[in-house]
Amino acid sequence: MAGFWGKLFESLSKNTFAGRVVTGLGAFVRGRFASVPYVLGYIGCTFKSTFAFINKEKAARKILIMQLLFTFIEALPIIAFLSAALGAAIFLFGYNILLSLGQASMIYQILVVVVVRELGPVLVAFVVTARSSTAIATEIGGMVTSHQVESYISVGVDPVDYLVAPRFLGVTLSVFFLCLYFSLCGIVGPYVAAMFVNPSIAAGYFTELLKNFSLMMIFTSIVKSIVFGMIISITATYFGFNVERSSTEIPVAGIRAVSNSFVGIIIADVAITLVPSLL
Repeated sequence: MAGFWGKLFESLSKNTFAGRVVTGLGAFVRGRFASVPYVLGYIGCTFKSTFAFINKEKAARKILIMQLLFTFIEALPIIAFLSAALGAAIFLFGYNILLSLGQASMIYQILVVVVVRELGPVLVAFVVTARSSTAIATEIGGMVTSHQVESYISVGVDPVDYLVAPRFLGVTLSVFFLCLYFSLCGIVGPYVAAMFVNPSIAAGYFTELLKNFSLMMIFTSIVKSIVFGMIISITATYFGFNVERSSTEIPVAGIRAVSNSFVGIIIADVAITLVPSLL
């Protein structure tokens, strides 16, 4: 049996189309997984530096404040508009459709699930990725090409402690608070819209809405926001440090940071959503 597989592998390894496909696939898989130990080590160093961040000097704390200002404060208007518009559209259009089917009370459950647990955290993560991921990767990539990172290392400053930890903490906290803000605006927005369109359905709005909240739903939303923030910040800083010498690599690092953040967010969202149903 072993001889059969050996002959098969030998025949595929020859200069044939099938051999080239197998060789190319193997090279692709090896290339993808070759950096896994480095990525895991980088994540570990990031967590270690973040836990020790409280003892850092004021300069690092200033980076944290600036990251919160850019990622959290400046994103509040667009998050408020998106959440209020989304919540109002779901409630008003969904209510009329479900009313015709005799299931009008289900709109509150749909609104809570979509705004609080499912779409809210994902939309917030996408907005933060589009605004902050490119900026972080570009900033760190520029510091690499201008040899500022080498200067930090030469004077004994760990770049992960000084550059990554405050951004990791700032982005993660920003996504967490923006998700709470999104949920609040997404719940209040439909009520305000209903007051103008159809005041009769706004009378018992909050009473019916609170009946459809659960601790698991809130917990899932919180976990998603924290995990998404970690993915965005780690991915952005990682690809920023991957810039080597040329300034032309900087925009490529920004694009890779955004695309890989999107993929990581979607995978994490599916995993976190499926875990409770499997337990």
